[in-house]
Amino acid sequence: MLVLSFRQTVARSVRPWPSLACRVRQQLFPRNYSSQAKINKDTVDLYRQQYVRDSWTNLTPKILSHLDRNLHLQRNHPLSIVREKIVKYFYGAYLSPRGNPLFSVYDNLSPVVSIEQNFDQLLIPQDHPSRAKSDCYYVNKDYLLRAHTTAHQVELIQAGLDNFLVVGDVYRRDEIDATHYPVFHQLDAVRIVHQDKLFERNPELKVHETHYKTHLSNGSPTTGTSSPLADCIDQHKQPCHTLEAVKLCEHEMKKILVGLVQKLFGEGIQYRWVDAYFPFTQPSWELEIYFNGNWLEILGGGITRNEILERAGVQNSIAYAFGVGLERLAMILFDIPDIRLFWSTDSGFLNQFRDDRIVKYKQISSYPQCSNDLSFWLPTGMAVEQFALNDFYDIVRNVGGDIIEQVTLIDRFTHPKTGKSSLCFRIVYRHMERTLTQAEVNVVHAKIGAELVETYNVSIR
Repeated sequence: MLVLSFRQTVARSVRPWPSLACRVRQQLFPRNYSSQAKINKDTVDLYRQQYVRDSWTNLTPKILSHLDRNLHLQRNHPLSIVREKIVKYFYGAYLSPRGNPLFSVYDNLSPVVSIEQNFDQLLIPQDHPSRAKSDCYYVNKDYLLRAHTTAHQVELIQAGLDNFLVVGDVYRRDEIDATHYPVFHQLDAVRIVHQDKLFERNPELKVHETHYKTHLSNGSPTTGTSSPLADCIDQHKQPCHTLEAVKLCEHEMKKILVGLVQKLFGEGIQYRWVDAYFPFTQPSWELEIYFNGNWLEILGGGITRNEILERAGVQNSIAYAFGVGLERLAMILFDIPDIRLFWSTDSGFLNQFRDDRIVKYKQISSYPQCSNDLSFWLPTGMAVEQFALNDFYDIVRNVGGDIIEQVTLIDRFTHPKTGKSSLCFRIVYRHMERTLTQAEVNVVHAKIGAELVETYNVSIR
């Protein structure tokens, strides 16, 4: 859901430039030069920083090749068109007394973040599955490529920002099909409302319950630990908040986000709110729209956990936050059938999108699929459950690149006598811009098998 990162150099990367930008620029790691990404024997070089490799390092050359593409900033790219429409909507929705936009935008932040930023500061438990090595791209045990743009939320709040949007590329190890890709783009937002503004007409009302006392007795608690709030998933409110504060903030958030959906999909779009759970908001919801006969989840949001605000130095305030995936919106709006198309440099794809208009994509790839199966025995003593599927997907992506359309596990088998386990995957190949020959596919397929043997000591069947 939420996330952040920040460009610290030129004023045009923040629109409008906030008054506290100088403080923010001193605190956040810049992304104003090429990543010059390299994986060496003992180190990983990213953005002129050198990180020591360890047992957690699982970056691949394929993933590193995406670091400086910045699709969300490329003029006339579908992702950029969606980004601009959301930004313009928030610029118009929130204005200062002088008529200037309240929200500032950070869209070129470094994707390299610390474990603390990506997990601990957002109250994500130590045993949460999203921390697993099989789910994230780790630089080493202390750093990773951000798994969500929410990772910079605390720094921006600490810098004094109350209203901001963050847009950027995020990285997750995932399955392979037409809607999943290891790199995608998110837009996240935070709006903090202070007590005097929330209850401007009713100063007797308060954001916090009168009996509430801060959980942060020393001002700097240990991150990643549980607390009374961490264990409570009450959908009505957090124990610290008054019901009046929560309902006002919830009403504002839902009104703004429904307006955004109507701006993108039309006034007549059917929508509904569904209860959800996120570690960093409570209560939480997902917004779904009825599109082409199905209910589709569009975004997630909620009332920011008060612990996050307190740890960032914000008192007597309440906030809402939400996050949305740009690819999901663009695939629906432009009728784009395959997520790989966003990474295409083919003019037949890119020239279809102009002038911030929503147009339906016209198919450029009618080329046939090629399908090959790959079966292998796992090493002796390894059960099927111990083999991380995302490790296999990474090998397939790294060797086959974007001609890989889909990977499906079609069979698993344990021999009754030897006890050895076997897996069989079906790999579908298709080039988006030309016809693949079976001979080409066989070469790539053989390389995937060889890499699998070398890396995991399997035996090809």
